[in-house]
Amino acid sequence: MSSRLYRIRIQHTRPGSLRYRFGYRLFNLCLEVDDLDRLAGRLRLFSHNRPNLVSFYDRDHGPRDGTPPRIWIGALLAEHGLAYPGGTLRVLCFPRVLGRAFNPLTIWYCHDDQGTLRALVCEVHNTFGGSHCYVLAGEDGRPLDLQAPPRKRKRFHVSPFFPVTGEYRFRFEAPQRSVAATVAYWQDGAPSLIAELHGEAHPLTDRTLLAQVLRMPWAGIKVITTIHWQALKLWWRGARFHPQPPIASTPRSS
Repeated sequence: MSSRLYRIRIQHTRPGSLRYRFGYRLFNLCLEVDDLDRLAGRLRLFSHNRPNLVSFYDRDHGPRDGTPPRIWIGALLAEHGLAYPGGTLRVLCFPRVLGRAFNPLTIWYCHDDQGTLRALVCEVHNTFGGSHCYVLAGEDGRPLDLQAPPRKRKRFHVSPFFPVTGEYRFRFEAPQRSVAATVAYWQDGAPSLIAELHGEAHPLTDRTLLAQVLRMPWAGIKVITTIHWQALKLWWRGARFHPQPPIASTPRSS
């Protein structure tokens, strides 16, 4: 699969006593990491580590110091006792638009030389400037089952209306003609928040990039603005506030 553009819809549902739901439309790019420079050379409106209408910057991810993705992903997997699969590395993310972007969730798909998915890295960013990676892999070296990936204990402060307790339950659909991801946050045996992403694939061309930016010219700040606006409405409804724990107590990955 070559790099693609996905027109997506994101929806957040909060069950329980404080029922709440909101959604918004955006676009994501699914990029083959080894193809980034070649893609930037082919497209006029997309660049890698350079300003453009739409850009992907290495320093927006991982250690935030510009380390190439293959290097820090390989080191991250090694920290978790996983051999780097060595095949295609893809990333599903929201790129910079006119130099601005915020990625609540970036998904890295790590394949082996045979094209089998071996691991997923879910890179989470919060609005306080922090980030955390949840590494999902099959047990005992087996391929990762996208329909039943491992659950992960919550270890990173994301929403100020939830504590750093409970667990995440993930479900993914591999990016093909469509893509889907669901992250359900569970506390005390029940879901507290369900975040869903669904999208349809389109060719990644100058034409499709320009059409998306013209359709939503403020896309670069739309996500962060939407998050703060919805947080204000939740606070008004009486949602309990949880302060951010000390950053030093948060591990870099889990």
